[in-house]
Amino acid sequence: MTIKLRQATISDLELLKYWDTKQHVIDCDPDDYEWDWENELQRDPEWREQLIAELDARPIGFIQIIDPYIEETHYWGKVQQNKRALDIWIGEEKDLNKGLGTIMMQLTIERCFKEPNVDGILIDPLKTNTKAHRFYKRLGFEFIQEKDFNGTACFVFELKKATYKNLYN
Repeated sequence: MTIKLRQATISDLELLKYWDTKQHVIDCDPDDYEWDWENELQRDPEWREQLIAELDARPIGFIQIIDPYIEETHYWGKVQQNKRALDIWIGEEKDLNKGLGTIMMQLTIERCFKEPNVDGILIDPLKTNTKAHRFYKRLGFEFIQEKDFNGTACFVFELKKATYKNLYN
């Protein structure tokens, strides 16, 4: 079982739009945020990476890594430099609860911390998503605060580089 991350491209458009219809994906992002895949997959801003996770060359999930300090919508509000923020999901129900999300997160964490100046990774699961809270804590993320993002209550977690090094090295 090999999971690899690759750049999302316009050829992933129909797959991503399909995954957006899946209830477990909707449940992770209920504020009706429209990803605008047609445009976003053709943009390559310096502050963002959009990745497809593949299991043995089969697409299984999506990951977005942003620099929340310079990201253009300022979704995260006032945030320190040298952070990264993540969106992540698995596309198909059949791929849930098999450890694939853990591997996707480990690959993403390694990717973020390869950059020497990055000292923390942020993630914002819904306040009600206690399963996600447990998942991120298990990976070393610490609860920072409860925050309202566009009318949606979320918990903000951070994985600090020092914690990562202690856990994984």
